[in-house]
Amino acid sequence: MAKPELFELTNGRITVRLTNVGAAITSLLVPDSEGNVADVVLGFDSLDAYVTDNAPYFGCIVGRVANRIKDGKFTLNGVDYSLPINNGPNSLHGGNKGFNKVFWEVIDHTDGEIPAITFKYHSKDGEEGYPGDVTVTATYSLPSSNTLKLDMEATPSGKATPINLAQHTYWNLAGHNSGDILDHSIQIFSHHITPVDHNTIPTGDIAPVKNTPYDFTQENKIGSMIDQVPGGYDHNYVLDYSEEKSGLKHVAKVKDSSSSRVLNLWTDAPGVQFYTANYVNGVSGKEGSIYQKHAGLCLETQGFPNAINQPKFPNIVIQAGEKYKHTMLFDFSAE
Repeated sequence: MAKPELFELTNGRITVRLTNVGAAITSLLVPDSEGNVADVVLGFDSLDAYVTDNAPYFGCIVGRVANRIKDGKFTLNGVDYSLPINNGPNSLHGGNKGFNKVFWEVIDHTDGEIPAITFKYHSKDGEEGYPGDVTVTATYSLPSSNTLKLDMEATPSGKATPINLAQHTYWNLAGHNSGDILDHSIQIFSHHITPVDHNTIPTGDIAPVKNTPYDFTQENKIGSMIDQVPGGYDHNYVLDYSEEKSGLKHVAKVKDSSSSRVLNLWTDAPGVQFYTANYVNGVSGKEGSIYQKHAGLCLETQGFPNAINQPKFPNIVIQAGEKYKHTMLFDFSAE
């Protein structure tokens, strides 16, 4: 019987701890400009909590389809599919037992020049209502002294299926237990969002962020306009402009002025969900801390929400035998 286990990658500067539950990041230690180390991700002390109590999706990989699917329904190749409804009228993050709640197998773990660990999961045809078997891998590595890399791959067999994996870590660059992130500054390399209806489902439009509280084309404090956004940020940004690095687009730059820690995120995905922990409310976290609203921020690179029902959005259907790939690069520095 699988049980929750903890694994570590370290290169002397960054130390990341991960669990086989949801292939989740449970802690990530990085230094500030003075060399002081802090754990900059929200999470739990107990690994069992990642199985039983992880309603906020701390640290984990979500799937088979991240984000919301309208009414939990879609049609593919003439077949209607119904998914578990677990978020208002929608299906969120793969259903009642998505990839975040399952035990992944560790198939590789190396401490060499580039420390790395690979988790693998086999999702069966019909699991949480989705068609086709899918084999998924997630490889976390530390390719340089300041960088964490995540490579996600998924290959369906038997049937085509929608696939949209996301990494749901909550970041607080001042330290996981340091209060809210409203004083963090962020720059998001995007000119457009996919606006949503009252159930947080995209309308299908692509809307410019200019002259709206969603505009982070220039670095700005997260709290500067958040009171104009009902509930807080929980929006998909279209990654439509930025420099590239090794085939990856610059997603965002996040900075905490109190510690001078900086996170730069890069990806090859078409969008990123910017989420400010609006529904975190009195969650018991690590080291006796209680996480409240806006205690962290998520930058979930992804296909667009409800893309399976929006023909104008980038396609998320992967054919049997084809391969889904999604890379994220987290660059840490201090300014």
